[in-house]
Amino acid sequence: MLSAAALAATRSTLRARAPLVHNLTSAVVANFTANALLAIGAQPAMVESAEEVTAFAAIADALVINIGSLTPARAEVMRLAITSAVAAGTPWVLDPVGAGAIGPRTAFAREFAALSPDAIRGNASEILGLVGEAGFGRGVDTGTGSEAAVDAAKRLAITTGAIVAVTGAIDYVTDGSRVVAVAHGHPMMTRVTGMGCAASAITAAVLGVEPDRLRAVAHALALTGIAGEVAARNARGPGSLMIGYLDALATGAA
Repeated sequence: MLSAAALAATRSTLRARAPLVHNLTSAVVANFTANALLAIGAQPAMVESAEEVTAFAAIADALVINIGSLTPARAEVMRLAITSAVAAGTPWVLDPVGAGAIGPRTAFAREFAALSPDAIRGNASEILGLVGEAGFGRGVDTGTGSEAAVDAAKRLAITTGAIVAVTGAIDYVTDGSRVVAVAHGHPMMTRVTGMGCAASAITAAVLGVEPDRLRAVAHALALTGIAGEVAARNARGPGSLMIGYLDALATGAA
């Protein structure tokens, strides 16, 4: 599933089809997310108006719901977009940022997880928080290794019908029975804001062109992880890593 030839085929399909990815995401990461999508060959859109999201989610190739900047008003807009995407058959990805850290945020994340996402991508603390277990997370940080949340991810996949990815030093992707381990990435990636958010957006892009959801999520995480590895070879720090990451996605080095 993760052979060089298989990943190259996914990259080629992304560039040929240029999927339109509708992002409802945090303002902190919106620019970086859009650039990552452009670099890998997708088309980003950051439509957030309540008057527009219903129509836009229906015509997009994929939707990303990232709850990083969560307010009641934004949550309502997200509900509108999700409802429209599900009705139209648009695949959508939930990034449950900070789930498990505080009660209201966790409740929102669980509500959205019950709305038929095609994929859920989070760190170990977030995935554990979605199933009601303690993950020792604070906001977007996690105090738990990804391997500790594999069983929780499998249960979450079964209850939601989503492909669930636990990301960390090793990423684990599951449909509730099968588990794919993706051992790519670099520790310096944790020093750049938005790497996980970009991974969620790229996951949506691949879901927009690949009908096998397990394969799509695993390929998306492998491509982002390899891009980080390539970027780290010449990076002097997080700033140059970020630029190198976008270059790696764009040049096909990943």
